[in-house]
Parts: sequence; structure tokens; C-alpha cells
Amino acid sequence: MKKTVLWIGALVVGAVLGVLGLDWLNQLMNFVATVYTRLFQLLAVPTIVLAVITTFATFGSKGSGKVFTRTLLYTLLTTFAAAIIGAVLYTIVAPGNLPAEALSAEGVQEENVQLTTLNTQLSYYDHILSVVPNNIVKPFLEGNVLSLLLIAFAVGIGLSKLPDSENKKVVVRGLLGLQDLVFLLIRGLIWTLPLGILAFSAQLAAQVSAGVVADSIGKYVLVVLGGNVIQFFIILPLFLLIRGLNPIHILGRMMPAVLMALFTKSSAATLPVTMESAEQRAGIRKEIARFVLPICTTINMNGCAAFILITSLFVMQNGGTPLTLSTILLWILISVVSAVGNAGVPMGCFFLTLSLMSGIGAPIAILGIILPIYTIIDMVETAENVWSDSCVCAMVNHDLA
Repeated sequence: MKKTVLWIGALVVGAVLGVLGLDWLNQLMNFVATVYTRLFQLLAVPTIVLAVITTFATFGSKGSGKVFTRTLLYTLLTTFAAAIIGAVLYTIVAPGNLPAEALSAEGVQEENVQLTTLNTQLSYYDHILSVVPNNIVKPFLEGNVLSLLLIAFAVGIGLSKLPDSENKKVVVRGLLGLQDLVFLLIRGLIWTLPLGILAFSAQLAAQVSAGVVADSIGKYVLVVLGGNVIQFFIILPLFLLIRGLNPIHILGRMMPAVLMALFTKSSAATLPVTMESAEQRAGIRKEIARFVLPICTTINMNGCAAFILITSLFVMQNGGTPLTLSTILLWILISVVSAVGNAGVPMGCFFLTLSLMSGIGAPIAILGIILPIYTIIDMVETAENVWSDSCVCAMVNHDLA
């Protein structure tokens, strides 16, 4: 609660400083915002790669049975469904762009022009071909997000398939140690984040009409929350109905976990309540609940996938990237793989989205005004994630009865 108040306070103070119209102050805020942009870009690649590798390396090795196979299948199906719903809603609602002047942070315009030009020149075939890496170092240097995800996915699955040995343990422990180090740096950056929010807010307020921002951001929030509501009340119940399960009955039994998730904003903190509700109230077998739910808590991120996709489209659109069908399909895939690999990242999918956008040079200053709103979004997303975990667990229990 204190952190939220601090973020909102920084946003308000930054907006006030921005509308003062002082050149020296605007230049200072632009400098601070650029510093934070560069720091997020610095941490983007290791955050994404290590999160995906460690997730698949840790849980892939436990997937030798039917339980894990079905858990992973339902997780991917529901997560893809959430991302697709988000893409459809975004296309229908079509949030508008912020004024171009708002995106004038140092280095951002030039990068976006280059990115737009590249997207225009490359054909879909060339773009797909460029994703396949022919050099292990090049994707890291260029920040090629999909190539990095492809490498991380391959390495993570490869590690999960290696026979247990001392060498494997050393590699996995080393990766987990590096991830802990990166998370320590992230926590340090987050501790100073109010200063970054203040700078981003001042930078935007100095350039942007409040009416345009309210309209554009309002539609963006409508898409995010609308997608979560549709996934929660329509898509996930349809999955249950297809498997012959009563969604009203299961939701009623799992309601303590869903409500706790709404207020704690943490699937992990809610896990004991989720397991107790599944076993004692929903009648799910202990061996299923105790295997499926911990895995789902880590990799089943419906709300996160939708947030990553919608926010990425919104930021890229404002950065001048044409949102073609191929681009949207590509980012559906990126959002799902990123969400599955999002285990343990502080600030969850918000920071991962910010890292992805930093990696492609998109105008992440926009995320500065989204951050305070994200507190509410995070509540809804976490409740949806726990409800999805419950649905996956119920479907696996039903299939293997």
C-alpha cells in the first residue's frame, strides 16, 4: 500500500513539474528518464533469458507422466486463449496514439524510426528467417527478443532432458545463481523507481494533452480489464464445460482462493489456500492437486500473457511500429512464451513487459503512467491466474479419474 501511494505521488509530482514549462527542468527529467531507459535495457536480456531457461529446466524434468503433459497442454491452451482474446479486443477497441511529441526522449525516436523502417522493408518470410539464430552471441547483442526466447526455450528443455548428474546440477545452480543476482539488481532498480516514475511523468506532462492521454490510456485499460473479464467468466468456463465439468460449482468451491488472490496480488502466497480449497472443497485428489497447482502457480499465467500482449501492442503502436496481422501473431507467441517463463520475476509481468519493450527500443516512457494503474490490473490478473490454475487442476483430475 505504501509503495502504491509513493508511485502515485511520484506520478502527480512529475506531472506538476512537467506542466511548469521550465526548460532546464524538462532537460533534467529527460536525462533521468533516459538513464532509467538504459538501465532497463541493460537488464532486459538476462531477465528474459534466465527466467525462461530456469523455468523449463526446473519443471521440464518433472514432466515424465501424463499429469504433467496434460497440465502443460491445458496451461498453453488457456494462455494462448487469453492472449488471442486480448489481441481481438485491442483490434476492436483500437486505443489511440499519444501525441508524437510525448515520445521525444533521447534516442527513442531514432530507434523507433529504424525499427519501423526495418519492419517495412522485411517481408514476413525474411522476418521469420531472421528469428532463427546462426550465431549464439548476435541475438544478445542485437536484443532480438524472439531469437532469445528460442534459444532460452531450447536450452531450458535441453537441460530438463539431460540425465541427472553433478555436471547438470552445477549448470542449473549456476543459472539460478545468476538469476538471483539479476533479481537483486532489479530490486535495487525498483527501490529507486519512484524517481523514474517522476521523470517519465514530467516528460509526458510537458508534451501531452491531458485529454488525449485520458482517452488513449482509458481505452488501453478497457482492453486489459475487458480481456481479463472475458477470460474469467467466458473462456475458462467453456474449457470446463467442454470437459464435462460444472464451472459454477468449481468456482464456488475455489472462491476463497480467488478472493485471496484478488487482495494479495500473489499466486504464490495464495497457493496454500488454493490447494486446501481444491482438496477439501472441490474434491480434487491430493496427488493431483499437490503436483499440478505448484506447477500452475509458476507457469500458468493467463492474465500475464494478455497484459504483455496488449501493453506491447500499445507501446509499439505509439512508437510507430505498424500493427500488421503478422506482427500481432508474432507477439501472441512472444507473450505466451514470456508469460510461461515469468516465474519469480519481481513485479511480475509489468517488469517483463518493460524489459521486452526496452529490448526492441520501444518508447517505455508510456509505461510510467501505466504503473500506478497496474496495481488494480494486477489484482484482477492474479485472481484470473488462480482461477485458471483451479480450472487446469480440475480438468487434469477429471481426465485422469
